[in-house]
Amino acid sequence: MEAKRVTREQAFEASKGMLRKQFYVIFSKPTAGFGPVMASLPAHLEHQCKIEREGILVAAGPNWTDDEHYWDGDGMFVIRASSIEHARDLAATDPMHQSGARSFTVRPWLVNEGRLNLKIDFSTGKVAFD
Repeated sequence: MEAKRVTREQAFEASKGMLRKQFYVIFSKPTAGFGPVMASLPAHLEHQCKIEREGILVAAGPNWTDDEHYWDGDGMFVIRASSIEHARDLAATDPMHQSGARSFTVRPWLVNEGRLNLKIDFSTGKVAFD
């Protein structure tokens, strides 16, 4: 009979040789409509830039609707944290969550594969990625 779940240790062993970098994904959704989200947006963005400078924030942004034309106020961000409890504490400091405009859930995410293309022109200091 096949196991229904794989332990963290089994997943690490199965992905031997891969990156195996632990991050945490925060899924954030509106609690009281779009208005409170927009009211909290400037403080939220300032906070996100702060934790980016501190090396906590890996990536963040809004989630479009499935037709890719609208934003209903939800988003997600990926952070570095020492544990899921630490990740929850960090997510709770977001002004969007503190104000009650959005609620959040946290999921651990093990990054194994992928690629980031980065181009740095030393002469101009320009950085580009795709």
